[in-house]
Amino acid sequence: GPPWWTSAPLLKVSITPRGPAALGYNQFLPRENALLSREQMLDMMCMCLGGRVAEEIVFGRITTGASDDLDRVTKLAYSQVTVYGFNERIGSISFQQSQGQEFNKPYSEATAQMMDEEVRKLVAGAYERTRVLLKLHREKLDLVAETLLRQEMLVHDDMVRLVGPRPFEMGDTYREFVDTNHKWKSQTDAEAKAAAAAAAAAA
Repeated sequence: GPPWWTSAPLLKVSITPRGPAALGYNQFLPRENALLSREQMLDMMCMCLGGRVAEEIVFGRITTGASDDLDRVTKLAYSQVTVYGFNERIGSISFQQSQGQEFNKPYSEATAQMMDEEVRKLVAGAYERTRVLLKLHREKLDLVAETLLRQEMLVHDDMVRLVGPRPFEMGDTYREFVDTNHKWKSQTDAEAKAAAAAAAAAA
């Protein structure tokens, strides 16, 4: 299924800059379950690659804007291969570094090269999967982008209206976060309208 089926649910996305380094931000529901399956981690990689792939599809070029996302994708891929034993070629072996200890590779250069190759395959596969999905749903991609440009922020209810609901019931924690964000957005909208009315009256 699409990556948003098992990846963390989106609560809020904004294109309002947050300092010189951040062009915007997104907020996802914190996971109640610390355990992740291989499928969930692959879906997370696709989700992180969405911005970079969208740039390529829409503009035909890429920028430095997705550098943090690429860093996260790379770490997700390496952890699957070297820590969690999710790679069939490397096998169920973990080379996790012990905290506070200098890391000495307990494997050969040939194994290190194999790990790098498998990581590149994982990232390339996730990139292609994301590209296919965004091309398939190009109309929804454009709709979300246009709405975000107009509103500057989208919350859960906006995404449901634009792309449809997730195909399963959301848990109590998700509902609590959604309700909180809905109340916050309503309050923010009311404050913005009041400020606009005050400015118009003073003019």
